[in-house]
Amino acid sequence: MADEQQKERRTAFITAGTKGIGLAIAQAFAREGYHLALTSRTPIEDEKFTQGDFKDSKVMLIALELQNEKNIGGALQTAVESLGPIDVLVNNAGTILRKPIIDVTWSEWDEVMNANLKGAYFLSAQFAKHCFENGRSGSIVNIASTHGIAAMADRSVYGISKGAVIQMTKTMAIEWAEKGIRVNAIAPGTVLSESRSEVFGKPASREKMLARIPSGKFITVEEVADAACYLASERAGSVTGHTLALDGGLLSQ
Repeated sequence: MADEQQKERRTAFITAGTKGIGLAIAQAFAREGYHLALTSRTPIEDEKFTQGDFKDSKVMLIALELQNEKNIGGALQTAVESLGPIDVLVNNAGTILRKPIIDVTWSEWDEVMNANLKGAYFLSAQFAKHCFENGRSGSIVNIASTHGIAAMADRSVYGISKGAVIQMTKTMAIEWAEKGIRVNAIAPGTVLSESRSEVFGKPASREKMLARIPSGKFITVEEVADAACYLASERAGSVTGHTLALDGGLLSQ
């Protein structure tokens, strides 16, 4: 019986899944009973991935720079060889750039687009091929941003990249619907995370950001993780091509 239950467990591939939003998503998927392949820019040996929420899951840590298709395909294949077929892909990896338009360089444009859009596009393509070749359905969850929907000064390249992620989500959803692959996105507003501690730690900056949010509260990494679990699950079986905004009412103004 234990062996049968083990075979039935699903597997998720999560980019940048070892910290911040990605780690919260990984923890949530582990609680849902998934095995996990988590990527990071550098190799990570951390015992926390064998304890707590992860103690009953197989967790594979993969060093991955989302710069070329060969690396992407190799990482996905490595995960498949160790964990079996991949059921869910979460494109979480990305970077932000805060800079006026006239000061943005060509190399900065390329860096943001490669990290936020190009890598997710080609990793999704490799995941779709994997599903097609194995006759399996699948689910992709892209982490976008409210900046991809509503413009903001000094966020041009980041906002453009995330807007493209939302359009990519729609296009992939339509193209792969008949193949049983659902593609959705999450557009978080201001997320309270350790990576932004330098901003949240300043009372003036914190109050300024909160004043823009009708609910008067920041988004938590756990809320993003819960949304990712829902969109990846059979509970959202009829949901595809959708972008779920977690914004505390920000976009309704």
